[in-house]
Amino acid sequence: MTTYREAGVDIDAQDKALEGVKNLVRATYTDGVLSDQGAFGGMFRVPKDLKEPIMVASADGVGTKLKVAFLTGRHGTVGQDLVNHCINDILVQGARPLFFLDYLATGQLEPGMAAEVIGGVATACREAGVALLGGETAEMPGFYSDEEYDLAGFIVGIADRKKLLDGSQVRPGNILVGLPSTGLHTNGYSLARLVLLDKLGYSVDDQVPELGRSVGEELLAVHKCYLEPVWPLIEARLVRGIAHITGGGITDNLPRVMPDNCRAVVKVGAWDVPAVFRLLAEKGRVPENDLWRTFNLGVGMVLIVEAKHLERVLKTLRENDCPGFPMGNVIEGESGVDYDHPPDGYPSGLR
Repeated sequence: MTTYREAGVDIDAQDKALEGVKNLVRATYTDGVLSDQGAFGGMFRVPKDLKEPIMVASADGVGTKLKVAFLTGRHGTVGQDLVNHCINDILVQGARPLFFLDYLATGQLEPGMAAEVIGGVATACREAGVALLGGETAEMPGFYSDEEYDLAGFIVGIADRKKLLDGSQVRPGNILVGLPSTGLHTNGYSLARLVLLDKLGYSVDDQVPELGRSVGEELLAVHKCYLEPVWPLIEARLVRGIAHITGGGITDNLPRVMPDNCRAVVKVGAWDVPAVFRLLAEKGRVPENDLWRTFNLGVGMVLIVEAKHLERVLKTLRENDCPGFPMGNVIEGESGVDYDHPPDGYPSGLR
């Protein structure tokens, strides 16, 4: 007789892995959840407190940051990265997240690893008040390498149509306010791994003086969620546009949230560039254009605000433990970004 387990799929192991995270998942449930685990589809009640509710959805993955998780054997944070990235993506459109679904695919399911990954997803959902409504765990032997997996997520949020942010209200004279990142977040890892692991020969366990911690710890720093500090500003209608600085960096993401007749001028040196980016720039000899289009360089999100609201915005951010910094302005011109360098070039040793 030939069994499914002989083919590489162990249903009992899947059940064991999922059993370990059931309580974590239930801890994320909010009042809107109408279904429990095991249903074919998750059900969620649409909130009734909005005059004209608009659903906003997004999907994303963690990318090659997963390679660092494989090398370190640490799988508890990549799920947090996934959730926080997706929350930020719909937050910039003025949407508050409602529920999340995850997809974990691997060649051979290892219960402990799966519990770590999904536990990280549940942790981030619980911290943000988002229901982990469902998901899929797929075991596909021969499709993925041993001890490797892929991870993706899907988020749905809701916004009041009058408070949607589509960039149409951005005007010349508006101010750019940067919010600090916690490192690379989930972008630029293919280049970062090439520089740090291949060209410079570091291992993930190596302690690097410039970083003050190991390479693995630096690269696995959790993607910051900006929901708590930014939501009060959206509610008070103090922002005209928001850009999540992901793949493409500041260069490609800021124009996505501005009209075609607006151009951003970024004041280089307005913030301290974190050590990991200086290390990549100096020792990796990464060209300037690649730096700006690959990494966030310490800016995880950019708010576009009216000059008259700047101090109020900065005060609100400080009160929510997310100190923002003015980093430029919007001018009339062709869509794009200009970098206004100080006379001595890049700040903080970034060359």
